[in-house]
Amino acid sequence: MKLDGSCHCGAVAFSLTCAHPYPFNYCYCSICRKTQGGGGFAINLGGDADSLTVEGEENISVYQVRLEDGPSPAKRHFCKHCGSALWVYDPRWPELIHPFASAIDTDLPAAPERTHLMLGSKKGWVPLDTGPDDKLFDEYPAESIADWHKRLDLES
Repeated sequence: MKLDGSCHCGAVAFSLTCAHPYPFNYCYCSICRKTQGGGGFAINLGGDADSLTVEGEENISVYQVRLEDGPSPAKRHFCKHCGSALWVYDPRWPELIHPFASAIDTDLPAAPERTHLMLGSKKGWVPLDTGPDDKLFDEYPAESIADWHKRLDLES
């Protein structure tokens, strides 16, 4: 599926192909919550890094989280004008781009179930709205975004 995304102010637009377009993976970690998740969590998709095209690349800044042992290899891309979170790239998985679902303008399919991860970091003010088939994890689950789509036969 081709996805189109942009920042709020229009300074950045991007597109990429995505075999895993269902927004199901809700991350409650402090990094996602503080850099992107105004509702207390963030949702990332899995896209093909080679297919990424960007207009307004000069308007993008990159943030790398500082961990106890140094900077995270994950690079969070955002608009330097309006602050919109756009995507995460991690060189440990060079074939992938993880766009934030909130930056995608293309209609996304509704997920039949959701994964709530990093619940050990969830703040008390954040409601946990779960469905009957949702999976809950205090940390990261073993199932990847691709594996979830494969298990539910949802790859596009």
